[in-house]
Amino acid sequence: MTNSFQIKIFDYLQKHKIENFIGVPDSTLKEFISYGLKKKKIIVTTREEEAIGIATGMCMSGSDSLVFMQNAGFANSLSTITSLVKLYKIPIIFLIGWRGYLKDDAPEHLQIGNIQPELIKIIELPSKTLSENNWKQNCDWALKKIKNNSACALIVKREFHD
Repeated sequence: MTNSFQIKIFDYLQKHKIENFIGVPDSTLKEFISYGLKKKKIIVTTREEEAIGIATGMCMSGSDSLVFMQNAGFANSLSTITSLVKLYKIPIIFLIGWRGYLKDDAPEHLQIGNIQPELIKIIELPSKTLSENNWKQNCDWALKKIKNNSACALIVKREFHD
């Protein structure tokens, strides 16, 4: 993902009424997060469940929200997603960095990276993987999902090493 690609996604979502960007920093999403911080539009939390709680409150007050996280944090927050977001139809867009996508990534990324697609399917969270060719189409898909009171996930492949 090139730098301008992440910035375009941020600007596009903000232009389409996503008001709140909340989450735990992830190097896969570093340009997205850095850009949002410069614009003073990012709320950084220490845990994914905290971000989901804040976003839920904002959604309930009529303010559309996106929660960003790495996939290990997604795995940590499965209970919160299933017992809060999915159960009560909270319309949140999750932006998840897919660590372990590359087969030669760090060992700690590979385990969760291998099971991430299956975890998303198991909890029945609709998702799309972003690329430079489909990001706008998939952002439109996500925006439509939340307008219909459905949570969804946009996945960003980690295609680099730190």
